[in-house]
Amino acid sequence: MRHWLARQRYLVDFTLAALLRRKGRNLMLLFIYTLVIFILASVTFFGSALRHEAKAVLRGAPEVTVQNLVMGRHAMAPPEWAEKLKKIRGARRIEGRLWGYFYDKANGANYTVMVPSRYDRENALEDGETIIGAGLARVRDVRRIGHLFLLSPKGKLMKLKVKRILPETSELVAADLVLMSRGDFLRFFDLPENGGYTDIAMQVRNRNEVAKIVEKISKMLPTARVITREDVLRTYENVFSWREGVVLAMLSAALVAFAIFAFDKASGLSAEERREIGILKAVGWETSDILAMKLWEGGLVSLFAFIFGVAAAYAHVFLFDAGVLAPVLKGWSVLYPQFSLTPRVDRLQLATLAFVTVIPFTAATLVPIWKAAITDPDVVMR
Repeated sequence: MRHWLARQRYLVDFTLAALLRRKGRNLMLLFIYTLVIFILASVTFFGSALRHEAKAVLRGAPEVTVQNLVMGRHAMAPPEWAEKLKKIRGARRIEGRLWGYFYDKANGANYTVMVPSRYDRENALEDGETIIGAGLARVRDVRRIGHLFLLSPKGKLMKLKVKRILPETSELVAADLVLMSRGDFLRFFDLPENGGYTDIAMQVRNRNEVAKIVEKISKMLPTARVITREDVLRTYENVFSWREGVVLAMLSAALVAFAIFAFDKASGLSAEERREIGILKAVGWETSDILAMKLWEGGLVSLFAFIFGVAAAYAHVFLFDAGVLAPVLKGWSVLYPQFSLTPRVDRLQLATLAFVTVIPFTAATLVPIWKAAITDPDVVMR
C-alpha cells in the first residue's frame, strides 16, 4: 500500500510538471471548463434555493382553498358557501378571503390587493391604513412620503397611510402586496357589502384527511375549484423548473462550446504530447503508467475546474444575489423582489453536476492516450 501511494505521488508530481510546461493551453482549458461549471452550478443553486424559499413561505398558507367557477372562469364565492364548509368534519378555521389584482398605470406594475385575515392580529388595519410590500415601497418612494396614493378602477383617488412595510425577507411572495381594511377594499373595487368572497380558505385538523375533505367539497359544491397547498407547491416547482430550462437554453452556446472542446480533446493528441509519450515508453514506462499519469492530468484539471466553478457559483448566488440570473428566474416584470437567499446546496444535484461534467471530460482524455501508449515508441516519435 505504501509503495502504491508513493508511486501515485510521483505520478502527480510528474503530471503537475507536464501541466506547467503547457501553461497557456491548460489555463485556457481550465477557464473554459470553470465557466461551464459556473453556469450550470449557478442555475442549479438558484433554482434549488428558490424552491426552498417558496416551501418555507408557503408553510403558513391554507391547506385547502375553495374558489367559485362560472363558465370556467374565477368568480366570487357566495357567502353561504362558508357556512356549508363549516359542516365538514375535520375542517377548521374556515374564512372567506377578499383579494384582487390592480394595474397601476403610474408605473406599469400589477399589485396584489388583499384584506388581512381576521386571525392575523399583527396586520390588523383600520380604514385609511395600509401595509405594503418592500418592492412596492421602493417603486412608489413610500418611505419618504409616508402615504400610498392609488387611483381606483372607477377613477377615484384613495389616500392610505402606510402603517408598516413588510420585511424584505418576505419579498418572494409579498413584493407587490397591498393590504387594506375590508371597508377600503370594498370601496376601492366598488363591491357590495355582501357580494361574497374571492375564495374561501380552510385548515384541516388531520393532514392525512386532506384528500378526503377535497372529495367532500367537490360533491357538496359541484361548481367549486379546490386547490390544496401541495398543488401550489407543485406549481412553484414547475414554474422554477421551466425557467431553469429557459436559462439553460439561453446559455446552450456555452454548453455546445464545452462539448466541442471535449470532443477535440478526445479526437487526438498534439505532436508534442505524442513525442512525450514515445520518450516515456522508450525509457521504460509501461502503458498502465502512462494511462495513470494522463488520468491524473484529466482528473486534476477537472477537480480544479469543478472547485473553482462551484465556489464562484456559490458566491454569485448567495453572496451577490445572483445578479445575472435573478431577472429571469424571479419573473417579475416591474417589481423585482430583492431578498437574500438562504445558502442551500443539494448534495444530489452537486453529485449529478460532477457526474455530467467531470467524468466525461476525464474519460475523454484516456481515448487518444491509450491509442498512443500501445503504439511502438519508435513509430510514435517518428
